[in-house]
Amino acid sequence: MAVAIRIRNQSIIDIFWGPGFVAVAVVSYLASFGSGNDLRRAIVLALTAIWGLRLGVYIGNRNRGHGEDKRYTALMRHRTGSLVGFLIRKIYGLQGVLLLVVSLPVQLAMYQTASLGVLGWLGVAIWLIGFLFEAVGDAQLAAFKKDPANAGRIMDRGLWAWTRHPNYFGDACVWVGLWLLALGHVVGAVAVVSPIVMTFLLTRYSGKALLERRMRRHRGAEYESYLSRTSGFFPRPPRKTPA
Repeated sequence: MAVAIRIRNQSIIDIFWGPGFVAVAVVSYLASFGSGNDLRRAIVLALTAIWGLRLGVYIGNRNRGHGEDKRYTALMRHRTGSLVGFLIRKIYGLQGVLLLVVSLPVQLAMYQTASLGVLGWLGVAIWLIGFLFEAVGDAQLAAFKKDPANAGRIMDRGLWAWTRHPNYFGDACVWVGLWLLALGHVVGAVAVVSPIVMTFLLTRYSGKALLERRMRRHRGAEYESYLSRTSGFFPRPPRKTPA
Protein backbone atom coordinates (compact mmCIF):
# COMPACT_ATOMS: atom_id res chain seq x y z
CA MET A 1 0.00 0.00 0.00
CA ALA A 2 2.86 2.40 0.83
CA VAL A 3 4.35 1.88 -2.64
CA ALA A 4 0.97 2.37 -4.32
CA ILE A 5 0.43 5.64 -2.42
CA ARG A 6 3.91 6.85 -3.32
CA ILE A 7 3.50 6.22 -7.06
CA ARG A 8 -0.21 7.14 -7.01
CA ASN A 9 -1.27 3.90 -8.63
CA GLN A 10 -3.57 1.72 -6.53
CA SER A 11 -4.11 -0.75 -9.36
CA ILE A 12 -0.75 -2.41 -8.67
CA ILE A 13 -2.65 -4.46 -6.09
CA ASP A 14 -4.05 -6.49 -9.01
CA ILE A 15 -0.55 -7.83 -9.68
CA PHE A 16 -0.46 -9.37 -6.19
CA TRP A 17 -3.92 -10.99 -6.30
CA GLY A 18 -2.63 -14.29 -7.72
CA PRO A 19 0.64 -14.35 -5.73
CA GLY A 20 -1.39 -13.67 -2.58
CA PHE A 21 -2.99 -17.11 -2.97
CA VAL A 22 0.45 -18.61 -3.46
CA ALA A 23 1.51 -17.11 -0.12
CA VAL A 24 -1.55 -18.62 1.58
CA ALA A 25 -0.79 -22.00 -0.01
CA VAL A 26 2.85 -21.95 1.11
CA VAL A 27 1.95 -20.99 4.69
CA SER A 28 -0.80 -23.62 4.82
CA TYR A 29 1.53 -26.27 3.41
CA LEU A 30 4.22 -25.57 5.98
CA ALA A 31 1.74 -25.31 8.87
CA SER A 32 0.12 -28.65 7.95
CA PHE A 33 3.37 -30.62 7.82
CA GLY A 34 2.67 -34.09 9.17
CA SER A 35 -1.09 -33.44 9.38
CA GLY A 36 -2.43 -34.21 5.89
CA ASN A 37 -1.98 -36.48 2.90
CA ASP A 38 1.38 -35.56 1.36
CA LEU A 39 0.30 -36.09 -2.25
CA ARG A 40 -2.83 -33.94 -1.82
CA ARG A 41 -0.83 -31.22 -0.10
CA ALA A 42 1.83 -31.18 -2.81
CA ILE A 43 -0.71 -31.11 -5.64
CA VAL A 44 -2.74 -28.29 -4.08
CA LEU A 45 0.44 -26.27 -3.46
CA ALA A 46 1.68 -26.83 -7.01
CA LEU A 47 -1.64 -26.03 -8.71
CA THR A 48 -2.13 -22.88 -6.65
CA ALA A 49 1.43 -21.71 -7.30
CA ILE A 50 1.23 -22.33 -11.06
CA TRP A 51 -2.09 -20.48 -11.33
CA GLY A 52 -1.18 -17.58 -9.02
CA LEU A 53 2.30 -16.87 -10.35
CA ARG A 54 1.20 -17.01 -13.99
CA LEU A 55 -1.64 -14.60 -13.24
CA GLY A 56 0.64 -12.18 -11.40
CA VAL A 57 3.21 -12.14 -14.23
CA TYR A 58 0.51 -11.72 -16.88
CA ILE A 59 -1.19 -8.80 -15.11
CA GLY A 60 2.16 -7.16 -14.38
CA ASN A 61 3.19 -7.30 -18.04
CA ARG A 62 -0.24 -6.18 -19.21
CA ASN A 63 -0.37 -3.16 -16.89
CA ARG A 64 3.22 -2.02 -17.34
CA GLY A 65 3.37 1.54 -18.64
CA HIS A 66 -0.41 2.08 -18.59
CA GLY A 67 -0.77 3.98 -15.31
CA GLU A 68 -3.61 3.51 -12.86
CA ASP A 69 -6.61 1.44 -13.92
CA LYS A 70 -9.69 3.59 -14.51
CA ARG A 71 -11.66 1.60 -11.92
CA TYR A 72 -9.32 2.72 -9.15
CA THR A 73 -9.12 6.28 -10.45
CA ALA A 74 -12.92 6.51 -10.32
CA LEU A 75 -12.98 5.02 -6.83
CA MET A 76 -10.42 7.51 -5.55
CA ARG A 77 -12.65 10.40 -6.61
CA HIS A 78 -15.08 9.35 -3.87
CA ARG A 79 -12.46 9.30 -1.14
CA THR A 80 -13.64 10.26 2.34
CA GLY A 81 -11.63 10.56 5.56
CA SER A 82 -7.95 9.70 5.77
CA LEU A 83 -6.26 8.25 2.70
CA VAL A 84 -4.95 5.15 4.51
CA GLY A 85 -8.28 4.44 6.16
CA PHE A 86 -10.13 4.81 2.86
CA LEU A 87 -7.72 2.49 1.04
CA ILE A 88 -7.98 -0.17 3.74
CA ARG A 89 -11.78 -0.05 3.71
CA LYS A 90 -12.30 0.09 -0.04
CA ILE A 91 -9.34 -1.76 -1.55
CA TYR A 92 -6.73 -3.53 0.58
CA GLY A 93 -8.88 -4.73 3.46
CA LEU A 94 -11.66 -5.84 1.13
CA GLN A 95 -9.30 -7.75 -1.14
CA GLY A 96 -7.60 -9.32 1.88
CA VAL A 97 -10.92 -10.69 3.15
CA LEU A 98 -11.87 -11.95 -0.30
CA LEU A 99 -8.50 -13.66 -0.68
CA LEU A 100 -8.91 -15.51 2.63
CA VAL A 101 -12.47 -16.60 1.75
CA VAL A 102 -11.66 -17.73 -1.79
CA SER A 103 -8.54 -19.59 -0.62
CA LEU A 104 -10.52 -21.76 1.83
CA PRO A 105 -10.18 -24.91 -0.34
CA VAL A 106 -6.41 -24.48 -0.38
CA GLN A 107 -6.27 -24.07 3.38
CA LEU A 108 -8.60 -26.98 4.21
CA ALA A 109 -7.13 -29.41 1.68
CA MET A 110 -3.74 -29.25 3.38
CA TYR A 111 -5.09 -30.92 6.55
CA GLN A 112 -7.01 -33.79 4.97
CA THR A 113 -5.52 -37.26 5.42
CA ALA A 114 -7.60 -39.14 2.83
CA SER A 115 -6.05 -40.12 -0.50
CA LEU A 116 -7.18 -38.14 -3.53
CA GLY A 117 -9.74 -40.62 -4.85
CA VAL A 118 -12.09 -39.92 -7.75
CA LEU A 119 -13.12 -36.45 -6.58
CA GLY A 120 -9.53 -35.37 -6.10
CA TRP A 121 -8.43 -36.42 -9.58
CA LEU A 122 -11.60 -34.92 -11.05
CA GLY A 123 -10.59 -31.68 -9.36
CA VAL A 124 -7.16 -31.85 -11.00
CA ALA A 125 -8.79 -32.41 -14.40
CA ILE A 126 -11.19 -29.47 -14.00
CA TRP A 127 -8.32 -27.29 -12.76
CA LEU A 128 -6.33 -28.19 -15.88
CA ILE A 129 -9.23 -27.32 -18.20
CA GLY A 130 -9.68 -24.00 -16.40
CA PHE A 131 -5.98 -23.17 -16.43
CA LEU A 132 -5.73 -23.86 -20.16
CA PHE A 133 -8.76 -21.68 -20.91
CA GLU A 134 -7.34 -18.86 -18.82
CA ALA A 135 -3.73 -19.04 -20.01
CA VAL A 136 -4.51 -19.67 -23.68
CA GLY A 137 -7.24 -17.03 -23.70
CA ASP A 138 -4.91 -14.44 -22.18
CA ALA A 139 -2.13 -15.34 -24.65
CA GLN A 140 -4.50 -15.09 -27.62
CA LEU A 141 -5.78 -11.69 -26.49
CA ALA A 142 -2.25 -10.37 -25.89
CA ALA A 143 -1.15 -11.48 -29.38
CA PHE A 144 -4.28 -9.92 -30.91
CA LYS A 145 -3.68 -6.56 -29.23
CA LYS A 146 0.00 -6.59 -30.20
CA ASP A 147 -0.85 -6.64 -33.93
CA PRO A 148 -1.41 -3.05 -35.17
CA ALA A 149 -3.79 -4.38 -37.82
CA ASN A 150 -6.27 -5.24 -35.04
CA ALA A 151 -6.46 -1.73 -33.57
CA GLY A 152 -10.07 -0.89 -32.74
CA ARG A 153 -11.31 -4.39 -33.58
CA ILE A 154 -13.15 -6.86 -31.36
CA MET A 155 -11.25 -10.00 -30.39
CA ASP A 156 -13.51 -12.81 -31.67
CA ARG A 157 -11.02 -15.52 -32.60
CA GLY A 158 -9.77 -18.70 -30.97
CA LEU A 159 -11.33 -19.31 -27.56
CA TRP A 160 -12.86 -15.82 -27.76
CA ALA A 161 -15.19 -17.10 -30.48
CA TRP A 162 -16.55 -19.72 -28.07
CA THR A 163 -16.97 -17.51 -25.01
CA ARG A 164 -16.62 -13.76 -24.51
CA HIS A 165 -14.59 -14.45 -21.37
CA PRO A 166 -12.40 -17.57 -21.65
CA ASN A 167 -10.13 -16.18 -18.93
CA TYR A 168 -12.99 -15.70 -16.46
CA PHE A 169 -14.50 -19.09 -17.30
CA GLY A 170 -11.08 -20.65 -16.78
CA ASP A 171 -10.62 -18.87 -13.45
CA ALA A 172 -13.94 -20.21 -12.21
CA CYS A 173 -12.99 -23.75 -13.24
CA VAL A 174 -9.66 -23.47 -11.43
CA TRP A 175 -11.45 -22.80 -8.15
CA VAL A 176 -14.07 -25.49 -8.71
CA GLY A 177 -11.15 -27.88 -9.20
CA LEU A 178 -9.40 -26.75 -6.03
CA TRP A 179 -12.67 -27.07 -4.10
CA LEU A 180 -13.03 -30.69 -5.26
CA LEU A 181 -9.50 -31.28 -3.96
CA ALA A 182 -10.72 -30.09 -0.56
CA LEU A 183 -13.45 -32.75 -0.43
CA GLY A 184 -11.28 -35.46 1.11
CA HIS A 185 -13.31 -34.82 4.27
CA VAL A 186 -16.89 -33.61 4.75
CA VAL A 187 -15.59 -30.37 6.28
CA GLY A 188 -14.30 -29.43 2.84
CA ALA A 189 -17.89 -28.96 1.69
CA VAL A 190 -18.02 -25.57 3.43
CA ALA A 191 -15.34 -24.35 1.03
CA VAL A 192 -17.93 -24.36 -1.77
CA VAL A 193 -18.20 -20.67 -0.87
CA SER A 194 -14.89 -20.25 -2.72
CA PRO A 195 -15.97 -21.01 -6.32
CA ILE A 196 -19.32 -19.33 -5.64
CA VAL A 197 -17.68 -16.08 -4.52
CA MET A 198 -15.07 -16.19 -7.27
CA THR A 199 -17.67 -16.79 -9.99
CA PHE A 200 -19.81 -13.96 -8.61
CA LEU A 201 -16.84 -11.59 -8.68
CA LEU A 202 -15.94 -12.61 -12.22
CA THR A 203 -19.43 -12.40 -13.69
CA ARG A 204 -21.40 -9.90 -11.62
CA TYR A 205 -19.05 -7.60 -9.73
CA SER A 206 -15.63 -6.58 -11.04
CA GLY A 207 -15.14 -8.68 -14.17
CA LYS A 208 -17.61 -9.47 -16.93
CA ALA A 209 -20.29 -6.95 -15.94
CA LEU A 210 -17.96 -3.92 -15.84
CA LEU A 211 -16.09 -4.89 -18.99
CA GLU A 212 -19.19 -5.47 -21.06
CA ARG A 213 -20.79 -2.18 -20.00
CA ARG A 214 -17.63 -0.35 -21.07
CA MET A 215 -17.41 -2.21 -24.36
CA ARG A 216 -21.05 -1.49 -25.15
CA ARG A 217 -20.43 2.24 -24.62
CA HIS A 218 -17.31 2.41 -26.76
CA ARG A 219 -17.78 -0.25 -29.47
CA GLY A 220 -21.51 0.03 -30.19
CA ALA A 221 -22.96 -2.09 -32.99
CA GLU A 222 -19.80 -4.14 -33.55
CA TYR A 223 -19.80 -5.32 -29.96
CA GLU A 224 -23.55 -5.96 -30.00
CA SER A 225 -22.97 -8.28 -32.96
CA TYR A 226 -20.29 -10.10 -30.98
CA LEU A 227 -22.69 -10.41 -28.03
CA SER A 228 -25.38 -11.92 -30.24
CA ARG A 229 -23.21 -14.73 -31.59
CA THR A 230 -20.90 -15.55 -28.67
CA SER A 231 -21.64 -17.20 -25.32
CA GLY A 232 -21.35 -14.91 -22.32
CA PHE A 233 -19.54 -17.41 -20.11
CA PHE A 234 -19.81 -21.17 -20.76
CA PRO A 235 -18.06 -22.11 -24.02
CA ARG A 236 -20.13 -23.20 -26.99
CA PRO A 237 -19.79 -22.94 -30.80
CA PRO A 238 -20.52 -19.39 -32.03
CA ARG A 239 -23.97 -18.74 -33.47
CA LYS A 240 -24.18 -17.97 -37.15
CA THR A 241 -25.23 -14.42 -37.89
CA PRO A 242 -27.92 -13.77 -40.54
CA ALA A 243 -26.49 -13.17 -44.01
